Amino acid sequence: MTNSQYPRAEKLKKNTEISLLFEKGKWRTNGNLRIIILKDKATVPVESARFGVSVSKRYFKRAVHRNRIKRLLRESYRLNKDLFKQAFGEKTMAMLFWASPEMPPKFQDVEAQFIKLCEAQKK
Repeated sequence: MTNSQYPRAEKLKKNTEISLLFEKGKWRTNGNLRIIILKDKATVPVESARFGVSVSKRYFKRAVHRNRIKRLLRESYRLNKDLFKQAFGEKTMAMLFWASPEMPPKFQDVEAQFIKLCEAQKK
């Protein structure tokens, strides 16, 4: 049985970690999803896996819509955590963004884009 949880220790919340991610991370895009990744290296050590999500206020003025998309992004990560770790590594900091002004019609669309993003990285 796979570990399909998203515990507090795995959430990316510290401003120092987020700013480090934006300074040294690499961007990947697939469809409406964008991800910034920072892998564990000798110059930039990452002690454990961290993951965060964000939705732009520029695209979605209402918090209800932003929160809905963030829930969908977190759920797609939670269910496909093993695929994510295979593609990007065990010790990785990452932040996932929804980069479109359109609301996703259903969860399966978001999950399919997340899976494609992970599989594109594996190649």
